[in-house]
Amino acid sequence: MKLLDKKGRMNMELTYTPQGDYLLPNLTLSEAETTIGKYGMMRKTFLKTERKGMYAHLMLSEQLNQHLADIDRTAREQIERTIQELLTSHPAPDKSSDPLAWTGHMNNLKLQAEELILTELIYH
Repeated sequence: MKLLDKKGRMNMELTYTPQGDYLLPNLTLSEAETTIGKYGMMRKTFLKTERKGMYAHLMLSEQLNQHLADIDRTAREQIERTIQELLTSHPAPDKSSDPLAWTGHMNNLKLQAEELILTELIYH
C-alpha cells in the first residue's frame, strides 16, 4: 500500500505473513491482469533487449502490461484494416473454385500487413 507522508513523499507500508521461520511480505500488483497476445509479447521482447530503460520505466511505473495490451490491440486492428485495404486493390481469387490460391493470396496479404505494422509499431 502506498502512503504519502507529511512532506508528500511516497512511503511504503508493508505487512508480513509468517511462513515457518520466515516473514514474507504481502505484495500485490496494483494493475489488473490483462491478456497479452502475439504482438504485445513481441513488443515486450523488443523492449527488454533493445530499449532497456523504457522497459524498466514501464515496469516500475506499473504501466508495462497496459502498454503491451494497447500495442497488441492496435496492431491487430491495423493489420485487419490494412488487409481490407489491400483486398480492394488486389482482390483474392474465388475461394470455392481455387481454395489453395485463395489461402496463399490471403496469407501474402497478411504477411505484407504484418511487415508494415512490425516496423511502425512493434520495433519502434
